This record gives sequence, C-alpha cells and structure tokens, in this order.
Amino acid sequence: MSEPWVMTLLLAAVMLFTPVADQVKVPQPVLLTIFGVGVGLVPATAPLDFDPELILPVVLPPLLFAATQRTTATEFREQARPVLVLAVGLTVATAAVVAVVAHRVGVPWAAAWVLGAIVSPPDPVAATAVARRLRLPHRLVTILEGEGMFNDATALVMYHVALVAVVAGDFSALDAGVELVAAVVVGVGAGLALGWVVTWLLAHVQEAYTETTITVVAPFVAYLGAERLGGSGVLAVLVLGLYLRNAAHEATTSRGWLLGRSVWSYADFLITSMAFAVLGFELSAVTRTVVVTRDIVVVGTAVILTVVLFRIAWMFPVTWWARRVRAGGSMPTDWRETTVVAWSGMRGVVTVATALALPMATTAGAPLPDRDLLLVTALACVLVTLVLQGLTLSPLTRRLGVASEVDHASEVAALRVRAADAALDHVRGDTGAREDVRRAAELQYAGYLEAQRAMADARRSEMADDAAEELDELLGRATAVERRLVLDERRLGRVSAGTADEVLRDIESRSVRDIG
Repeated sequence: MSEPWVMTLLLAAVMLFTPVADQVKVPQPVLLTIFGVGVGLVPATAPLDFDPELILPVVLPPLLFAATQRTTATEFREQARPVLVLAVGLTVATAAVVAVVAHRVGVPWAAAWVLGAIVSPPDPVAATAVARRLRLPHRLVTILEGEGMFNDATALVMYHVALVAVVAGDFSALDAGVELVAAVVVGVGAGLALGWVVTWLLAHVQEAYTETTITVVAPFVAYLGAERLGGSGVLAVLVLGLYLRNAAHEATTSRGWLLGRSVWSYADFLITSMAFAVLGFELSAVTRTVVVTRDIVVVGTAVILTVVLFRIAWMFPVTWWARRVRAGGSMPTDWRETTVVAWSGMRGVVTVATALALPMATTAGAPLPDRDLLLVTALACVLVTLVLQGLTLSPLTRRLGVASEVDHASEVAALRVRAADAALDHVRGDTGAREDVRRAAELQYAGYLEAQRAMADARRSEMADDAAEELDELLGRATAVERRLVLDERRLGRVSAGTADEVLRDIESRSVRDIG
C-alpha cells in the first residue's frame, strides 16, 4: 500500500470512527490508535515519510492555539494553582523520575532526560472527551484542559534543553539555565506583542475571510518567531491565544468570529484525529524496522509503569495538602474526583510529535544515540496509556459517581435570555434612534426573547417527559420545510445562488442554535 493510500485510509477512519465512538462509548482517539496499529500491520505497507524538522512547527501551533479558544484567561486565573501544580510541578517531577528510572535500567543520562521530557505531558483529548460525555464538573474539565495546554510548554522547554545536550554531546547547567529563562521571557513577550498587533489588525480589517486568515497565520508566526529569537514557541502561541480570546472578540466582525470558530474547531479535530491514527500506524511501522531488543522492552515497561503510578502517587498527597491549607483554585474535592484526575494521564499528540521529531544525527554527523529506544518507548507509552486508561476512564467515572449537577443546556438557555433581555432594555432606552427604527429593533429582540422563554418552558414541561424531544422534532420538521423551499427556489432559478445561500445560512444557524 503506497503512502497516499495510507493517508487516505487513515482519513477514512477518522470519518468512520468519529460517529462510532459516540455509539460504542469509547473515546475516539482510542479507536483511531487501534485502527492505525492494524493498518501498520498490513504486509507491504509503505512507511509515512515525515521530516523531523517540520513536525513540531506544523503540528503544534494550530493545536495549541485551538486549545486556548476553549478557555479564557479568567478561567485560567481561577484555576491557576491546580493547573500549575499539574502542568509545571507534576510535569517536571515526572520527567525527573522517568529520567532516573530510565538511567537505572541502562539509558545514558542525557538520553534519559530527553525520554523523560517526551513522555511527561499527558494529553487532555481523550480525558475531556469522556469528561464532557459524562458531565464531569466544569472545574475538573478546566483543570485537565489547562494542564494539557501548559504541560506541553513545560515539557517542550525541557525537551529542547535535553536534546541539545544529546545532539551536541555536551551539557552545561549554566547554559541550560540561561536558555530556560530566555525561552520563557522571549516566548511570553513575543506572544503578548503579537497579540496586540493581531488585535489592532482585526479592528481595522472588518472582513471575515481576511480576519480568519490573520488568526490562522498568527500562531505559526508566533511559534517560528519566538523560536528564531531563542524563546519558547509553545509559550508564545499559548499567550497569543489567551490574549486574543480575552481581548480580540470585540475587534472582530460577527461573520469573522463565526468563520474563525468553525475553521479552528475543524483544524483541531482533524489534526488531533490524524495524529492518533498516525501514532498507531507509526508504532507498527517502527516495530517492523527496529529490532525490539530486551533492553527496549525493559525500558519501555519501566517507563510506562512510572508515568502511570507516579501521577497517582503525586495527586493524592497534593490534593490533600491543597484542601488542608485551602490553596487557591478548585482542586478535586474528594478522593473520587482525585481518582478520576489521577487516572486521566493518557499520553498523546505532543509525545508522538516530539518522538517523531527526534533528529536522525548529532551535530558531528553520527547517528543520534539511542534514537530507536527513545522512539519505541515513547510510542508504546502513548499506546498503552491511551488504551488502558482511555477504555477504563469512562466506567471508572460512572462507578465513582463523579458528575456535575449543572445542566449545560439550561445554562446556555438562561444566558441567551439574559443577553437578549439586556439588548432589549438598551433598544427601548435608546432615544437617539428614529421611532420606526427603534420599533423594528425592539420587535426583533422581543420576539426572540419570547420564543426563547417559550422553548425553555416547553423543555421543562411537567405534562410530558418527552417534551424537549417533541419540541426538537417539531423544530426539525419546520426547518426542513424552510430549507426545501429555499432549495427549490434556487433550483428553479427564481432567486440567485447568493440570495439562497444567505437565507440558508440563517436557517442553518437558527437550527444549530434552537435544536443543537
């Protein structure tokens, strides 16, 4: 099977297993990884040829930027202490413990530190997929997603410092310390500076496609620019994303915001999905090209046990201490929530990307020492934690009874009503507009507000348990009638394609909003 056919098959798997994952209640990354392993075992399958130097600059900026668009600076500040305890404290400690364990079983110190940095950051994708489906408390989801963002930055800074020692064959604690400080300062500064520039541009562009193009290009500029200046590209992208999330919405047009959200949501979905499918394929491919020796098996087993057990050993005393001293932020409130967070340590995209990005040779031209061992161990760590913990997290969460009492749909409906109510009050009090203009705006908001309240009452109806489902079905049938009429008018040439598309956009947007 040729390389293009392999990529086509993996893309087809993304299309197939995404809806299947919801039906079988298994995280999509787990299914894609297992499928990738199966494809890699097919005889005569061509390997995927990735340039190690391009993997991190191509994969990380869109993934990290998309992650920042699911949270806010306010949420991060509220959960800063637990996030930093996991994203910095646990990540650094995991890298150190893995390095010590790997060295004890025969890996040289420099390579052991590289391995520790590669496997130290958990990936929140599978964990949050389970969390949202089972309605875990929002603060736990925020903690897991915040950990996922900032542990990547921590791990990648350690990865670069350790890799320099392996590639150059020399290590200086002073040089490493200076590089670490420079990475943080330059990375944060570059992200803030570019965030201000992008916000200014968005405020002056006022055109949806150009605005979206700016937000697509900006993360790559932040990453590459910060790396060029000796800073952390990961930190630059994270700071840029949080800055824009907090400050740029009002500078963006409504169409630009909607288009940008759609683009980033899809980019995040596709890149993450393909990364897990490629992970499984690469693990099979590596086992065909690399001789899996006893040493690799010993190191891999030791490292996998270490990353799983050390997270558990870290979480329980740290959360106990945090509750005892009433540290800021919302740590897990009891042993059940602590268990769920402790078991949510699946490794994922960043571990795969850094493992595949290992250079083939040192600066002296010699083969990179222990590259095969590092690659196989890292990929095996992702596979085992993803399958073992990914498949058991959902039943564990149900068994422990950890769930949120907050009804997300009711919360959304209530916020819609408050926002429309505030807008209606503003319109009624605006004496600067002409009476007919003000009346038209008042009727639009009053009608929308009345409709939202009526739908909320119908969904809460005590007359029928299936009221919400019945309402959604009726709205769906009405939307289908609207859609069919517009499509018929376009097909018969009674309206232009642009006119029909404009009305269809309104119909589909309302359908998503009212039916979901």
